[in-house]
Amino acid sequence: MKAKKIMALCLTAAMTFSMIGCGSNATTETASEETETQPEESEETTQEEAADSAVEATGEVSLDFEDGLFGFVGNDKAVNSASDDSLFSVEDYNGSKALKVTPQGKMPYVGIQVDALLGDKASSLKSIELTIGTENPDGEFCATSGNIYALLGADNAKYNQGWSVYLEDANPKTISYTLPDDQSFAEGNSIIISLETDTGKDKGATQANMYLDNIVFKDASGNVLAADSSAEYVAASTGVDRSNLCSLKDAVEFADFACTGDAWAQNGFDMPQEILDALVPGSVVEITFSSETGNMWIVMPDAAAGWMRVAQGNADGSGSDSAYINNSGNICQITYEQIAAVCGDDVSTWGARMQCESDGAWEVQAVKVGTKAPSYALADAVEFADFACTGDAWAQNGFDMPQEILDALVPGSAVEITYSSETGNMWIVMPDATAGWMRVGQGNADGSGSDSAVSDGSKSYITYEQIAAVCGDDVSTWGARMQCESDGAWEVYSVKVGTAKEFKMLNNLVEFTDFSASGDGWAQAGATMPQEILDALVPGSVVTISYSSDNGDLWIVMNEAAAGWMRVGQGNADGSGSDSAVFNGNTCQVTFEQIAELCSDDVSTWGTTMQCEASGAWEVYSVAVGTAAE
Repeated sequence: MKAKKIMALCLTAAMTFSMIGCGSNATTETASEETETQPEESEETTQEEAADSAVEATGEVSLDFEDGLFGFVGNDKAVNSASDDSLFSVEDYNGSKALKVTPQGKMPYVGIQVDALLGDKASSLKSIELTIGTENPDGEFCATSGNIYALLGADNAKYNQGWSVYLEDANPKTISYTLPDDQSFAEGNSIIISLETDTGKDKGATQANMYLDNIVFKDASGNVLAADSSAEYVAASTGVDRSNLCSLKDAVEFADFACTGDAWAQNGFDMPQEILDALVPGSVVEITFSSETGNMWIVMPDAAAGWMRVAQGNADGSGSDSAYINNSGNICQITYEQIAAVCGDDVSTWGARMQCESDGAWEVQAVKVGTKAPSYALADAVEFADFACTGDAWAQNGFDMPQEILDALVPGSAVEITYSSETGNMWIVMPDATAGWMRVGQGNADGSGSDSAVSDGSKSYITYEQIAAVCGDDVSTWGARMQCESDGAWEVYSVKVGTAKEFKMLNNLVEFTDFSASGDGWAQAGATMPQEILDALVPGSVVTISYSSDNGDLWIVMNEAAAGWMRVGQGNADGSGSDSAVFNGNTCQVTFEQIAELCSDDVSTWGTTMQCEASGAWEVYSVAVGTAAE
């Protein structure tokens, strides 16, 4: 431990001189380190006080990995839903033990569970120091950089600061991060350390490994906080990535479907009657999984038509279309029609058993079957001010609708409810409608004739058309009040009304390799399109983007198009004539047809670069091009 302390001090000193010589490249880190100076000690400090201080500080570091424990770290998807599923281990590095992060093809985002490590001291944490080093397996040093993210508060709001290792003689490097003055860690909060730029990988070298060591947690007075290295990592709750997927209504769970397999190995279960009954035209099999390649499909081994691999594409000559897979590579959907194309329309001939398979080692956590439904986002949304309320099962609660909400309720609009409930369900009640007390979006279980809402457990969408079907087309007859309801205890956090935009189901995804970029409001950044992306941009294709932005919006810019510099998917606010992209703050889709409308049908005239842009600060984590379902 003492040797590690001396080493850390030497590195800090060397880094300080390096920063002075490097100028502006180290400005942020130098300023951060200067604020982290230890309190001055008087000459009268006694040996007893020094001993007490040493015990409390646990050797001046909170975590050094010498005990081999690293259960408090994990792959975190909160910042980038399409980030890497890296491997973790404790290895010898730079003369001591350190956490080794071995990426598996994508950029790593390493979560560290702060509240579990510090317990009731987490709220006292004000600054973090740690050593970050990188190592290219090819043996040649390559510059790297990334960010330290802090997820803070009840909503895990994101704050970040960059880090970089540009010089071989400053590798590893001590990095400091200080929380904003008005922020502190609470239950469920974590920090995430990313490696987002790897110059070696960009040049074709093997992806760099990252090493983390000597993590120091300090309070506002500079005191080092002891950490419990036996703590376990739990990822922050960020919702489910449903990019490229449809929504499901009336889903039926395939009970106890959990299994694993190696590459090209099949495993599964006999289908219970409720699953067989749910497999009807328009239904979808949804699989929650993990795999080394991000792929997943099903096998029907006992089908009357023969052993059938479904939704792997035509690689095996089956004629099967590919599964629909989200950008995170952990949920896939296979339609009834895809199964019927190889097994026949008669479900009774499909055999008793459903199995899963992938081309890499895989694990399936859950399988369900439901009715295909639209996946919505809102455009030009209007907030229903101060709509927050709770209720028990089958209890209604809500508010009178302000004029701006009544004005927004027009054909093509939808009500978006952000909520939680014991059952995952949510709908609305119009208690004062001229047509009578109306429950809308619960389905026809109550005889209302209402279609089911599209709900995923966190957001529910009820369309104007669903309300009009039971209340009439004249909004003035709907009554003054809108209420929410569920069949379990529930809480609603917000309600909005806007134009309903529908995401497309996408398969045959072609990844735009290493597309990661960021910018301030109205700034563009991007990358040169590889040939496989140019080949994938055909009529019916869609550009799908995983991102975050201050304002929730995103679109693309074709800056080298023969037709001129073109902003695509921002709507006609700039006079471009472009239709709006479909975006929800996490996923953006821009169609081939939207680009072609401005840049022409000939992709060869679109230029070589694709850029992204938003009206507020933004960051893009991945880009792919897929085929839209008909």
